Amino acid sequence: MSAGVTVQVPAKVNVQLAVGAARPDGFHDLANVFLAVGLYDEVTVTPADALRVTCEGPDAAQVPLDRTNLAARAAIALAERYGRTPDVHVHIAKDIPVAGGMAGGSADGAGALLACDTLWGTGATRDELLDICAELGSDVPFSLVGGAALGTGRGEKLTALETGGAFHWVFAMAGRGLSTPAVFREFDRLTRGTDVPEPAASNALLDALATGDPDALAATVSNDLQPAALSLFPELADTLDAGRGAGALAALVSGSGPTTAFLVRDPGAAETVAEALRASGTCRAARVASAPAAGATVL
Repeated sequence: MSAGVTVQVPAKVNVQLAVGAARPDGFHDLANVFLAVGLYDEVTVTPADALRVTCEGPDAAQVPLDRTNLAARAAIALAERYGRTPDVHVHIAKDIPVAGGMAGGSADGAGALLACDTLWGTGATRDELLDICAELGSDVPFSLVGGAALGTGRGEKLTALETGGAFHWVFAMAGRGLSTPAVFREFDRLTRGTDVPEPAASNALLDALATGDPDALAATVSNDLQPAALSLFPELADTLDAGRGAGALAALVSGSGPTTAFLVRDPGAAETVAEALRASGTCRAARVASAPAAGATVL
């Protein structure tokens, strides 16, 4: 019996999320600038008699343990492609917030895919793995590659981006989750009857990433889903205000939320902002992390 394989996989923050109008298939075209951050889940796969999923860590009770889990779907997809049965025990050690807009579920899908590929020795190419990732979900390919990237299409078509240094962040965890589909539906409601522009990456933002300048990045971060997230979860505005008041250079909802992200100048500022957020009573927890982080990595 071969031993298990453990893969570490990062959370993400969207430093720009430009959202186009709904397409006929219900998806939206995006210009999605991803930055992988140093908060990680660990996914371990070991041979088993049948596919099963277990989970531990914060909010583990909210994680589905059936075949709807992206980690289970990744194992099934890879097994189908290589003509084998997905008989593995997938164990997820969560540290990325659940339903928080930081791609925790997508990270687990990418982690399970790489872990099964390694365990089974399928010899899949990077492009084949990315192809499976894109079938699993819009954020899954980025979870595999990490670093910084521009995602176009529905976010799955990736172009790697240069970063000129480390960026320091604080993430405030909300008291409840937000459903990504619900946030997109609210975006559609709020923009109905308006002319939604074609999404495009901000050149100023890409330059800020490339030079590693936190002030320039702070001036250019944006999230077109933020109004929808705030509409569904108005209390997030208090969290954003608390972080700004504590000295954050920028404050925004991460992805579809409800995790809020605060860009700060250095590790000392990160601790100051995190302490202020914890004391503010506007969030459940506050975590410090730096970016960019490596993508899915076999430990």
